Amino acid sequence: MTSELLPKRVRFVELSARALRALAEGDLAGGSAEAGVALDEYFVSDRARGIFGYRAGQLAEDPSVAPWIVRAAVSEPDGPVVGDAGFHGPPDEAGMVEVGYTVVPGYRRQGYARAMLAALLVRAAAEPGVRTVRARIGSGNDASLATTRASVSRALASRGTSATGSSSSSRSRLTRSRPGSCTAAAES
Repeated sequence: MTSELLPKRVRFVELSARALRALAEGDLAGGSAEAGVALDEYFVSDRARGIFGYRAGQLAEDPSVAPWIVRAAVSEPDGPVVGDAGFHGPPDEAGMVEVGYTVVPGYRRQGYARAMLAALLVRAAAEPGVRTVRARIGSGNDASLATTRASVSRALASRGTSATGSSSSSRSRLTRSRPGSCTAAAES
């Protein structure tokens, strides 16, 4: 069986405030050096620079958010950086976290978004303070909508429940109803 047919796996590499600032300034070499991995040119695209600048400011304001926010996603076992993923911050007062992820264009449609989202869901489920995981996705982003729906459905199936939603759904939610249990649903 070739590696293209195997499920993808990723590990996350922290992007420190210095790495995020370097990337926001368009310094790919500096961001890569700070992160300790060779980041893709996509990490200094206009879209990425804006996000990384915002996250650097978020860290400067409150360093305790570091374990929650964006990280580089590295393919395992081969090692290229295939995207970035994380939460928008720690759980809010209601126990909700919001996921975000981006796959580098050259690695799209290969299962990396699914691997990143699965790893984020595992992380969220392991945190007692997290009750809900939300993903906001534009209604025109069919690939991400499908990935999120499938991930939520798998999370539900593993807990003996089912997902609901429609083709116009733009949010998915994984909710912990009591300690040690989680439920999820797609919202329309």
